[in-house]
Amino acid sequence: MNIAVLGGTGLIGSQVVKIINAAGYEAVPYSLSNGVNVITGEGLDGALKGADVVVNLTNSPTFDDASPAFFQTSMDNMLAAAQREGVGHAVILSIVGVDQVPDLVYYRAKVLQEKILEAGPVPYSIVRATQFFEFMDSVLSWTSDENTVRLPKTPVQPLASADISKAVAEVAMGKPLNGIRNVGGPEKLTLDELGRIALAAKGDKRTVVVDDTAGMFAAVKGDVLTAPADAMLAGTTFREWLASRR
Repeated sequence: MNIAVLGGTGLIGSQVVKIINAAGYEAVPYSLSNGVNVITGEGLDGALKGADVVVNLTNSPTFDDASPAFFQTSMDNMLAAAQREGVGHAVILSIVGVDQVPDLVYYRAKVLQEKILEAGPVPYSIVRATQFFEFMDSVLSWTSDENTVRLPKTPVQPLASADISKAVAEVAMGKPLNGIRNVGGPEKLTLDELGRIALAAKGDKRTVVVDDTAGMFAAVKGDVLTAPADAMLAGTTFREWLASRR
C-alpha cells in the first residue's frame, strides 16, 4: 500500500509517516519543501501518482476569515488530482465538535473541508480529534500578561499528538470509513484547570483567572469539545505527557 501524506512534515504528518512506514507500508511526506502546493495544485498529480491513499494534513496558516478559502481551494485541488490518479481513499484530520461551534470562523472552515470531502468523488475517512496537548502553550499565550493568564472554563478532553497520529495512521491503513472516527483523551478538564497544571509543571508562578470571555474558546458553548460516546480514548494523561517532556 502506498500512502501520500500531504502536510507530511508537520507535527502530526511526520509522526503519521513514521507509523505507517514502521507497519510495513510506504508513506511519503509531501509539502511545500518538496514542491507540492495544495493551493496552486503544483506537484499534486506527481505526489498522488501510484498512491492508494492520500492523507491531507495541510492546514490554513491563519484561523481568520481567510481559512475557508484555504480549505475550499486545497480540497478541490486534492480531490481533482486524486480522481485523475485513481486514488481509492482520502483521509483528513478534523476536530471533535467542529460542527457545533458556529461562532468560530476556523471551525466553520473545517466543517466546509469535511463537506467537500463527503461530497467528493473519492471514498473517504474523517478523523476528528479533541485538542492537542501541544496546543496548550498557544492557548496560554493568547490572553496572558506578566502576572495572570485568563482562561474560560470550557470543558475539553485533550490528548497527545502521538495518539492522534496513531489514530490517523490506523485509519489510513484501513478501508474507507465513508464517515467519521472520533478520538479523545482519557480525562475531561476545563481550560482553566489545564492552564494551572501546565503552569505548575513549568514552575510558572502566574495566576490563572477564570474569564469566560477570554480567547478563541470563549465562543464554545457547553461540552461540545469533549469526546462523544463513540470515541476511541487515548491513555496518556496531560500530567503524564508533561512529565515525559521534562
